[in-house]
Amino acid sequence: MMRQKLVLTHCFKGLFGFSSVICIFFLNVSRQNEEQRSLELSGHVGFDSLPCQLVNKLVARGFCFNILCVGETGIGKSTLMSTLFGRTFENEEASHYEEEVRLRSQTYDLQENTVKLKLTIVHTAGFGDQINNEESYKPILDHIDAQFEKYLEEELKIKRSLFNYDDPRIHVCLYFISPNGHSLKALDLITMKKLESKVNLIPVIGKADIISKNDLKNLKRNIMNELLSYGVQIYQFPTEDEDVAEINSSINNCFPFAVVGSTDDVKIGNRMVKGRMYPWGAVQVENEDHCDLVKLREMLLRVNMEDLREQTHSRHYELFRRCKLEEMGFKDTDPDSQSFSLQETYEAKRKELIRELQHKEESMRQMFVNKVKETEAELKEKEKELQERFEQLKRLHHEEKKSLEEKRRELEEEMNAFNRRKVAADTLMGQALQGCSQQPLKKDKDKKNFFSLPSACSLTSGRNLN
Repeated sequence: MMRQKLVLTHCFKGLFGFSSVICIFFLNVSRQNEEQRSLELSGHVGFDSLPCQLVNKLVARGFCFNILCVGETGIGKSTLMSTLFGRTFENEEASHYEEEVRLRSQTYDLQENTVKLKLTIVHTAGFGDQINNEESYKPILDHIDAQFEKYLEEELKIKRSLFNYDDPRIHVCLYFISPNGHSLKALDLITMKKLESKVNLIPVIGKADIISKNDLKNLKRNIMNELLSYGVQIYQFPTEDEDVAEINSSINNCFPFAVVGSTDDVKIGNRMVKGRMYPWGAVQVENEDHCDLVKLREMLLRVNMEDLREQTHSRHYELFRRCKLEEMGFKDTDPDSQSFSLQETYEAKRKELIRELQHKEESMRQMFVNKVKETEAELKEKEKELQERFEQLKRLHHEEKKSLEEKRRELEEEMNAFNRRKVAADTLMGQALQGCSQQPLKKDKDKKNFFSLPSACSLTSGRNLN
């Protein structure tokens, strides 16, 4: 009976922002009742079936729930998700050698009895595996803001369909803390501090079966003390509703949840249960004496799922939406001021953007002119250097050319002198050859004259005797 009452209570709250609409509706009705007199109905009218109509409509449409799992690789995130929902989710095994943090999102369509649920699980692959983890949280924040941005864009569309729109916003973040050590790491504190204003944050200790109960108790106490001292705000289960105030108050003292995940069946006595088998015994994941999985499932899915969705819409998304609209120039009216016109706000923002655009354009133009001047000066300087280099090469060329001309003239003079010597030598050689050819003839002639000389002498002497 208690559980049926809880289901009806949460169904009445509505989904996808409809909870706030319904709350405003009943609040306006109550205010009108204070201002107007109440009338007794003479008979049954039928508008008391409105909650049932709303429930039937929401059940027919289905629900969405998005979970972000943040933690180191191998800490049991995927296994815990499979254990929570009682089915095995296919998930790519992450490596310890990722160069950066990557977010992997997977969506599943689940159905329990007549209720349909579109479940989206986002895993952080590579978180805490890098040597420098200083900015490991940034991809996570960017992903959360990106989902808020998608929803805001859908809201601001002229033709929007939020009724059939699958809500992409993260409704809860399960932050997995390593059981090794005595408290939180610096990375855990920094990341949770950054996430507290973006998402409903629930810390859990993964693989809690590897430490003793006393060590686990001390670890829980140290974690909560550090979160309190550093001002990290985690999600608190609501206690305003009388139906769940008692159970939520008791569970709020159990943070962080120490969980153990397993999809394997082990035999305990004569029955099969989900758990892990060790040489010293078995750990039953659904035994509250062994871990807090049952408490986490009870609070996360059975009791407070709609509150997580409502807190996401009314707190975290509204903060993001307000900041975005303020950046666009929109603002709420003060109690003492007059109401503002949306058209005037739009025109003022448009003029402001135009002025900024003109200022940026003028700055870019001036920057371009300065850049052109600098480039022209550099080009002129380079041109001057090239001209000087050209003149220098020209002088060198002229000198080399002059030197070559002189060498050419010297060579020509040497060639002419050589030719003259050659001609003279040829002349002498010709004369020598000619002289050599005439000398034998002269010798023969002289010889003939010599042999003819005695007869001549005898004739001469005879003449003289006569």
